[in-house]
Amino acid sequence: MQAERTIIITGCSSGIGAHCAKRLKEDGWRVFATARKPEDIEELRLAGFDAFYLDYREPASIKRCFDDVMKITGGRLDALFNNGAYSQAGAVEDMPIEALREQFDANFFGWHELTLVCVPVMRRQGFGRIIQHSSVLGIVPAPMRGAYNASKYAIEGLFLTMGMELEGSGVFVSLIETGPIPSKIAQNAVPYFEKYIDMENSYHAEDYARRMKQLRAGGTPDKSGNGAEPVYKKLKRALDDKTPHRHYFVTLPTHVSGLMKRFLPSSLLYKILNAWS
Repeated sequence: MQAERTIIITGCSSGIGAHCAKRLKEDGWRVFATARKPEDIEELRLAGFDAFYLDYREPASIKRCFDDVMKITGGRLDALFNNGAYSQAGAVEDMPIEALREQFDANFFGWHELTLVCVPVMRRQGFGRIIQHSSVLGIVPAPMRGAYNASKYAIEGLFLTMGMELEGSGVFVSLIETGPIPSKIAQNAVPYFEKYIDMENSYHAEDYARRMKQLRAGGTPDKSGNGAEPVYKKLKRALDDKTPHRHYFVTLPTHVSGLMKRFLPSSLLYKILNAWS
């Protein structure tokens, strides 16, 4: 009898993480779901998940979560889906170093730390899937998203390299590049913007006022009615494909951006991206 497949999914309090955790559980996976807020952890447990506290900015929480999962599974893990993240808004010229450091702690260094503890387990098993939730903004940049852009570009560079280094081990690394999907990332960006960006004294004050109004209004609407299901479908492929792809694109804007980056001269590409913003 095949052992129950196991996966750690981070950022499961809502949106994409919560949806993917629910769908994989329905598929028969044992999902170890993480969140930061006690009320979200309790809600996940009431829904039948093994739920744990994990904050990428707290290395001790990463180790504690992973050790607890290993005790439950007997030292086995089939997959990791690094998903939890937030977006630091603001122009690069207004971005203090502290904001960039916190963005990278949450969106990059913490991901690396969790990945590092998973790799030896997977190497020893001879199999495993490491899936990093990147973004269309890991392929092309967008104005006022420089810190987030940089964290996703870093994810692409580091983990594509890791995938090359794991060739032949039975452990595969994939990146899911997601475009506009309904989630709370827009609303969650507001406190970080207010914490770090001096809006009133910025050259970009008027633009900031417009963008903050959009963020507070709720971010990306669910025009398709599919919610986060498109991300789940690509995640499932990355988990089930015999030879997983390095890249899985989600949403039309991601596909279009990839094609534009490949075929357009850079001067035209960045004019279009500016117009889209």
